[in-house]
Amino acid sequence: MLKRVFYSLLVLVGLLLLTVLGLDRWMSWKTAPYIYDELQDLPYRQVGVVLGTAKYYRKGVINQYYRYRIQGALNAYNSGKVNYLLLSGDNALQSYNEPMTMRKDLIAAGVDPADIVLDYAGFRTLDSIVRTRKVFDTNDFIIITQRFHCERALFIALHMGIQAQCYAVPSPKNMLTVRLREFGARFSALADLYIFKREPRTAFFRPAGKTRTAFFRPAGTYPHAASGAE
Repeated sequence: MLKRVFYSLLVLVGLLLLTVLGLDRWMSWKTAPYIYDELQDLPYRQVGVVLGTAKYYRKGVINQYYRYRIQGALNAYNSGKVNYLLLSGDNALQSYNEPMTMRKDLIAAGVDPADIVLDYAGFRTLDSIVRTRKVFDTNDFIIITQRFHCERALFIALHMGIQAQCYAVPSPKNMLTVRLREFGARFSALADLYIFKREPRTAFFRPAGKTRTAFFRPAGTYPHAASGAE
């Protein structure tokens, strides 16, 4: 009897693992055409959305995921691939402010403050992607993050009918723990989209009277734009 229960549990765990792995590969396959590893191949879009993460680990060591995203945002901006940088991250605590931290570092690196817009309610990837359209009226933009994160963010965008592309910046070499966590994050994202049908946090929306032009100038009026852009 105990053997039968053990083997049944073993089969169940095996099926669960195969399901998780299959869904993971499906997400990667579906989003692959919209991901660009090389800056020169990246199409022009007016807005680049930088997905937030902590700048430092608990021991005060710089987070390489953060460093690569900031450098990727600078590269996209300085090359004229994007005109504006929408910095979306967590600001749930007064002492923790991802968008403002990114803003300070980007301005220090030479980005015009007028070309930076902050989204303080990017608590989850779902929030960041959907709010870019619903709050900032931008339906066609470049996401800037690591490839594994690109895949999840783009999957959400495609499901929501958002026309996003992604600039995949480098990942640190030792990312096994992060990659394992990503399996859970993808499963959670699928549950949010197909089972719970969750929407972004509604407590943080655009101030009354704000329109798209209050955040981003119309395309073609910005001197930073790339010539012959798509």
